[in-house]
Amino acid sequence: MRLLVTRPEPDASRQARELEALGLEALVEPLLSLTFAEDAVLDLEGVQALIATSRNGLRALERLEAVDAASGLPLIAVGPASAQTARKLGFKTVHEGPGTAEGLVEVVQANAAPEGGVLLHLAGASLASDLKGALETKGFAVRQPVLYRAEAREGLSEAARAAVGEGGLGGVILMSPRTAAVYGRLVSEAGLAEATGELLHFCLSKAVAARLEGAVKARVLVSARPREDDLLALVARETAH
Repeated sequence: MRLLVTRPEPDASRQARELEALGLEALVEPLLSLTFAEDAVLDLEGVQALIATSRNGLRALERLEAVDAASGLPLIAVGPASAQTARKLGFKTVHEGPGTAEGLVEVVQANAAPEGGVLLHLAGASLASDLKGALETKGFAVRQPVLYRAEAREGLSEAARAAVGEGGLGGVILMSPRTAAVYGRLVSEAGLAEATGELLHFCLSKAVAARLEGAVKARVLVSARPREDDLLALVARETAH
C-alpha cells in the first residue's frame, strides 16, 4: 500500500523511511513548511522550567544556539518524541507528558509550582490549544515567545493530486489538527473530496480526526494514544491484510 505523508520536513522523510521499513510505499507531501525565527530573543531570567509541545520548539532552541544556556533547566515535553529530542540535546531533567497539550497541564502541576518562577513555552505561531491560558488559570506565569511558524501549502502537488484522484493511494497519515484542516481544504479545492472516500485516514488523535469532519469522504482511524509509535502500529495492523 502507498501512503501519503503530510507532516513537515524533516519529520516527513523520517516517517517515510519508517513506513518503508514496514513494507509500505510513501509519497511525501508536506502540507506545512517550517520557518524559524532566527532573531527571536529567549529570556531565561526567572524561568523554572521549559515546555516543549513539539520537537520544532526544541529545533528552534538549537538554531538560536541557546541549548547550553537552557539545558540546565527542567524540560516538560508533550510526549515521548519531544522528550527523546530534549535528551539528545543534553537536557538532564525531562518530564514526559501523555502526547497532548491538554494532558500536559497535569504534568506541569506535578513537576512545577506557581511560586517557583516562570514557565517558558517553546511555541510556534499556530497552537492547537491554549496551554498558556490553561496554566495561567492554575496560577502559573507563562512566557510564550514565537520561535517558529508553519506555513500552509497553497495546493497539492501534481503527484499527490494524481495519486488521490486515480486510486494510487491507500491512505493518508495526519499528525496534527492543522495539517488535517489544510489537507481537507486542499483536497476540496482540487475537486477530490469524493475520491477520498476510498482512502484510510490515519489520525494521531481525535482532535486531528475532528478537523476532517465535513471536509472529505473519509474513512478515519484514530491512534490508541497520540504517539507516533502507536499510530505506526495502527498502520501496520490495518495494512497487513
